This record gives sequence, C-alpha cells and structure tokens, in this order.
Amino acid sequence: MNDKIAKLQPVEIWENFVALNAVPRPSKKEEKVRQFMLNFGKSLGLETFEDKIGNVIIKKPATPGMENRKTVALQSHLDMVPQKNKGTDHNFEKDGIKMLIDGDWVTADGTTLGADNGIGVAAIMGLLASKDIPHPPLEALFTIDEETGMTGAQNLEEGILDAEIMLNLDTEEDDELDIGCAGGIDITATGTYQEENTGKNDKAYTVKVKGLTGGHSGMDIHLYRGNANKILNRLLYEGAPCGLRVAEIHGGGLRNAIPREAEAVVVLPADKEAKILKAMKDLSETIKVEQAKQDPDLTFVFEPVDLPEKVMNKEAQDKLIKTVYVAHNGVYRMSPDMEDLVETSNNVASVNVANGKIRIDNLTRSSVESTKKDLANNLKSAYELGGLDVELDGSYPGWKPNPNAKILSIMTDLYEKMYNDKPKVVACHAGLECGIIKSHYPNMEMISFGPTIQGAHSPDERVNIESVQKFWEYLKETLKNIPVKE
Repeated sequence: MNDKIAKLQPVEIWENFVALNAVPRPSKKEEKVRQFMLNFGKSLGLETFEDKIGNVIIKKPATPGMENRKTVALQSHLDMVPQKNKGTDHNFEKDGIKMLIDGDWVTADGTTLGADNGIGVAAIMGLLASKDIPHPPLEALFTIDEETGMTGAQNLEEGILDAEIMLNLDTEEDDELDIGCAGGIDITATGTYQEENTGKNDKAYTVKVKGLTGGHSGMDIHLYRGNANKILNRLLYEGAPCGLRVAEIHGGGLRNAIPREAEAVVVLPADKEAKILKAMKDLSETIKVEQAKQDPDLTFVFEPVDLPEKVMNKEAQDKLIKTVYVAHNGVYRMSPDMEDLVETSNNVASVNVANGKIRIDNLTRSSVESTKKDLANNLKSAYELGGLDVELDGSYPGWKPNPNAKILSIMTDLYEKMYNDKPKVVACHAGLECGIIKSHYPNMEMISFGPTIQGAHSPDERVNIESVQKFWEYLKETLKNIPVKE
C-alpha cells in the first residue's frame, strides 16, 4: 500500500513522506531520521549540517531571478508521537509506519501516522529537491523532540539562520493561518507509600477503561473527550468506601496525548465483592451515557485475576484517589481576546502506581504566562496536599500573535485570490515551536499553516489527500510572492 501512496498527487510530497515513514522516528529517538535527513541534503549537493543539539539545517540558494527576495526558513519537526492500539504489533524504534488509503484519507494500520509533522517535512524535502519551482533563498530547519519537550527549538543556536520570514508547516486545518500558540509546562508529581498484605479470602480484579477517543491534549482539549485516568479514578473513588483496595494503577502515556486507556488491579473483601462490583458497574454505565457523544466506543472491563500479595496502605490510597479527583483536567480558561480559543488547560496524562511508588504526569498549556503559572500552582498545591513531591519542568513560551505582520497580509491576499475565500486567521492551543524560535530570532516574521490532519497523537490520525494538494499549491505560490529585501 505504501507504493500506492507514493504515487498520489503531489508526488513531490507523497514519495518523500513514504520514504520518511520508513525511518523510525519516535520522540527522543531521532538518530536514524537525523542521519536520513543529513544524507538527503548532502545527496542534493546542498549545504547541510547539524547544530549542537541535533537539529538538521539544509540551505538552498534562490532560483534564478529570485536572489533579491527575503530569505525564508521552512520549519518542521522530525519526531512523531508513538501511539498504537492495544494488540497492534509495532516497535516504533525499529519499524516503519504501515500506511493505508481510506477513501479520501491516508491513515496508518493501528498506529499514529506521523503526518504530524511528517507531511511538513516531506513538503520541505520536495522543495529542496525541486529543479523547476521558483523560490527565494531557503533555509530548511528540521527540529528534534518537538513532541515531548521542544528540545530542538529550545536549544536552537542563534546566528545559524539568516531568514527574515519563517513558514512553520505544522498546523492541521488547510483553511487556517496560525499566528499564535500556547506555551506549556510539565508538572510531575511523585511519591512513595507503604504496602499492606492482602487477606487470604480477598478477591482481585482488573478494572479497565478502554476505547476512549483520545487525541491531542491541546488541539482537542475543548472537545471534552474522556480522560481514562480521571474516569478510572471515579470508579476507584466509588468502591473505596466499601473496602476496595488498590494494588496497582497504570493509565495513559504521553503528556501531549489525551489518555485513551487505563487499568487498575484492585482487591475486594469477599463479603463486599458483589456490592463493590455492582457500584462500579452502575457508575460505568452512567459514565457511558455522559460520554456517549464524545466517546462512543468507551468500554469497561471487570476481570477476576490472581490475588496480589500487597496493596497500598489505606491512608495513602485515600490521599491518592482524592488528589487525582481534584487535580484539574481539561479547559481551565477560555481566551477573552480570541473567540473559541482555549487559553489555559491541563492534561492529567499518566498515572502509575506500583511497588510503593507513585508518579503522575501532567502537561499544562496556556497562551498567557500568568494563567499558565496560576494553573501550575493550582496543580502543585493539590498534589502537595496529597503528600506528593512536585517538579515543574520543561517550561516554554507561547507565541504572541502579530496581526500586522507583512507575511500575514501577503498570504491572506494570496489565499483569497486562489480560493475566492478568506482564510481563518487563528491562534491555536498547542505548542508550536514558533514562540521558542522567535525567542532566538525576535525579528523574524512567522506564519504556521498546513494540510488537514485529524486525530493527531492517536492511532486514528489521518491526513486528507485533497488537502495536501491544496497545501502544496499554496506553499509554492507563497514562495513566489515573497517580497524583495528592504
């Protein structure tokens, strides 16, 4: 099927996307894709190098007649979110992505597709390899580890780029021009607890939350999709007063993905087994009704398992369940300045409890630094009241919109001429690298745009074929219309 995808139009993008997706590239494991990109640039005879952190830069001179235009940086990130459905046999560190054509869309077989941000990378590759596309001087910037820390952008060396304009190719609606984004901060709560022996007559069950829609913890947070960690915790809270005891909890995964699955091993007193199971099952049916629209495939599983030797001591368990219950998840504040824009949110991304250790990972996002700090303090307070240690790390700035940027005017006019419609000028509730890169290059004008991608950061990720064609034509026309140097 990948061969068929390589022949889709425009082939300049799709054949490069297929080649890129044959290379493993999960976040923080980009060694192979970095070498792939270095080899690509050098094979074209272009100036190609890595900076100290591992970002790859490829520079291409202007085509004849375009030498006096402003230099443009084309920027996308090399890494992808490694998410797969349970039961899917795939090793993201060794295997390429298996792709499928599904009607008007390209998707993957049980895993994330990597269109975020692989389509942007492939488009830049197409421009670098082209011999007949007019363009100004180009500087391709391929950053690393965007998805789990913005590491490449954070550590980008100053002075290696000459561009006055940057086109970031990492948004997901083909009728939008993005001029701003949220910053973020990682909040990690950790702790320890004493364990107690289980009783010989106790019964053990695995309680599973499955089938949630999930999605991007920024772009999809306002859709009120269920968070598996919070839902599982509701069930534990329901059973705890009747004697439910927790042996283990494992829920969620990546900070930037709304958790789709969570499970716990619980121990029930034999004389309360039926009562506790009924209470949890009744609540699970209520939750299904609550989430029917957002999460139609939500399922709950209650399976008997072998009795574990240990459970959390009751005091630690009560604190943990109550702490997770009050930890804010979802939208915290909507923007008062831009309609329908989430300003501040949090994703309770993962909860892991086992062998006397607790770890809870969160990603807080905001386009306003003061409310980012406010929500971070809110969560820190909740976790510390629960007896946990809290670390705030990985903070990165948002990108303040500049509606007066000249490149925005150029691209807006061009869009109207090409499509007889106005583009949506927006800011997004996601961690684009633009704000960080702008801290290194404050005078650079920036726009972010891209094709239509749905379900990013989940195995439901897909990219619209016709949208990629539109994106490619618009990108090429934009480069033709870059103004002369002042």
